[in-house]
Amino acid sequence: MDTANNVGSVSPAPVHSACSSGTLGRHLARRLVEIGVRDVFSVPGDFNLTLLDHLIAEPNLNVVGCCNELNAGYAADGYARAKGVGACVVTFTVGGLSVLNAIAGANSENLPVICIVGGPNSNDYGTNRILHHTIGLPDFSQELRCFQTVTCNQAVVNNLDDAHELIDTAISTALKESKPVYISIGCNLPGIPHPTFGRDPVPFFLAPKISNQLGLEAAVEAAAEFLNKAVKPVLVGGPKLRVAKAQKAFVELADASEYPIAVMPSGKGLVPEHHPHFIGTYWGAVSTGFVGEIVESADAYVFAGPIFNDYSSVGYSLLIKKEKAIIVDPNRVTIANGPSFGWVFMADFLSALAKRLKKNCTAHENYRRIYVPSGIPLKCEKDEPLRVNVLFKHIQEMLSGDSAVIAETGDSWFNCQKLRLPENCGYEFQMQYGSIGWSVGATLGYAQAAKDKRVIACIGDGSFQVTAQDISTMIRCGQRTIIFLINNGGYTIEVEIHDGPYNVIKNWDYTALVDAIHNGEGKCWTAKVRTEDELTEAIATATGAQKDSLCFIEVFVHKDDTSKELLEWGSRVSAANGRPPNPQ
Repeated sequence: MDTANNVGSVSPAPVHSACSSGTLGRHLARRLVEIGVRDVFSVPGDFNLTLLDHLIAEPNLNVVGCCNELNAGYAADGYARAKGVGACVVTFTVGGLSVLNAIAGANSENLPVICIVGGPNSNDYGTNRILHHTIGLPDFSQELRCFQTVTCNQAVVNNLDDAHELIDTAISTALKESKPVYISIGCNLPGIPHPTFGRDPVPFFLAPKISNQLGLEAAVEAAAEFLNKAVKPVLVGGPKLRVAKAQKAFVELADASEYPIAVMPSGKGLVPEHHPHFIGTYWGAVSTGFVGEIVESADAYVFAGPIFNDYSSVGYSLLIKKEKAIIVDPNRVTIANGPSFGWVFMADFLSALAKRLKKNCTAHENYRRIYVPSGIPLKCEKDEPLRVNVLFKHIQEMLSGDSAVIAETGDSWFNCQKLRLPENCGYEFQMQYGSIGWSVGATLGYAQAAKDKRVIACIGDGSFQVTAQDISTMIRCGQRTIIFLINNGGYTIEVEIHDGPYNVIKNWDYTALVDAIHNGEGKCWTAKVRTEDELTEAIATATGAQKDSLCFIEVFVHKDDTSKELLEWGSRVSAANGRPPNPQ
């Protein structure tokens, strides 16, 4: 990740701002640049216009105008995944409450997103005045109260005397906690000089978190004893490897122990799939082939950074026993039913444990013994309608270290899980929050941050209808993403959980919509695909003649053409959702 929140101090970038020094707006712009933000996603509104002027005046900052606040928030989420931190700017209440859903998603995924809101004139606080963009009461705290539940720090800046402290505290807290923060800035304050902003910001010093040494030693001792007497232990990576910054330590442990390594579905992309001991995704009954059997039959397993929710546990049906598990959280280690060690950080623990484990490849040898390669999808006959498994066979062949995959909530979760990621290939999806439509904005943000990668987004038609507008922003930014729009006529994931007429959507002419948005401005190419031959031709064009364009490929598939994993998962989640009330 390309941000300075991975190190103790942060060095400022060169300053050539045209805006007068010593103002709040300049200070905020410089702080964003300093922490690694180069693009801010915004929707203008009368309360944030002056602030946007100051952000635009910072030469190292690019303000990206989005079509709506929800997508601006999703874009900041995607940007933070690639860059380590993201930022968005919206206006008071009507913008703030619109972006709130995206900020809640970023919170669930432990992403440091700086959500900046242009607030009312500082003179209006504490008066009995009623302002526009409110619900008609002289109480301006409604937006703040909403953000308090989904951010780790909230700063309402309506006084220049403490503005410096409030802004710096909020931004540094976002980096330390790896969570979103909320900063509201009075609309009359950005351009006013103040002594506290009298020079370029002194670089942050974020003190590194250091484990309790005695606790670390005790945790490693207990874990090593537990694992070294196991016959066939395994190692499973989870989504909190990212927030713990423990990916290298995880690989170090895998190399030293020679245990087979699996990944939880929401951790895909955080564990190197080119590693010789990587066996696949552990997702209970819908694990990739033979992985569930190896993990669940192990006599000891290390889960590094797991989240066990109803989706990742397939309706609470995992066959995992607590007495066999070592659970490594970002700042705590729990050994089976026994001791728990606090203030022990994951990266420290995994690195130290790697030095204490005996090599044990028994479980990996068992995996190789029972493993049978998955079948290759049957080739479509000439003019036969395209099948989803054939589509993803071709997407697999497109992947390289210069690409990244964004998987939308839905059947793409399951189809993309089966992709084998080459070294350095990015992969993102939003499993904990699962907000349909997330991927459009997230693709915009990720592609803006990772300009060295060609993003491949797999988006269902139902999800696309929620957030389609910001295809416009992708074209305006000159992005060269390849979007596969999977047109199967509805909310397929919800059909498999609980079907009803509400899961059928109005079909759009998706390529015509994107062509209308393109409107001859910028580089954009679209295609409709109904057969394998048409798909092959479209991919060849997207990766050849149109390699510098945004490529939108609408893929028609049958409404019942779903992965077998979704069918199994849907039935189990449906059963979990449908449990009757416990007897009183």
